[in-house]
Amino acid sequence: MKRVVLIGSESTGKTTLAERLARHYGVSWVPEFVRDYAAAKGSSLEASDVDAIARGQATWEDAYLARAAARNESLLIGDTDLLSTAVYAEHYYERAPAWVVEAARSRRPDLYLLLDVDLPWIPDPQRDRGHVRPEMHALFRAAVEGSGTPFVLISGASDARFSSARAAIDELLRGASGE
Repeated sequence: MKRVVLIGSESTGKTTLAERLARHYGVSWVPEFVRDYAAAKGSSLEASDVDAIARGQATWEDAYLARAAARNESLLIGDTDLLSTAVYAEHYYERAPAWVVEAARSRRPDLYLLLDVDLPWIPDPQRDRGHVRPEMHALFRAAVEGSGTPFVLISGASDARFSSARAAIDELLRGASGE
């Protein structure tokens, strides 16, 4: 099974695109654990939350991977992953737990779709850094490049993003089938 993860700064359309791609390919997608965690917590996240967030994300990834495998799906799409958790931990708290960094490395997907910050900022209770999206984008790009995982930059409006993402995934799947 090939794993594709959408990654990038806040308010770049990751969830919308992950859902759309999953529908297009008829496969499962892994939601972002931290959104539910933050909503349930009801207060600002702190460095002490990083372990729980990372463990929750990994648990969700494993559960969705098992479910997708049971359904014989050839593709699993992730709204985020542990590399994103590490990037945010380093940005907000100046360090990511070593186990999170190592787990991100060992759980690398087959392809990252790095979403650009060229969409309008849409604030919500869990988004607070619209003014630093270019800086965050640079951090995500450096992390993705450093991961060794192939990636494609996804830019433009909704349909352009979908088209670029679909082309990248199709190429990955063609390579997997030996075409």
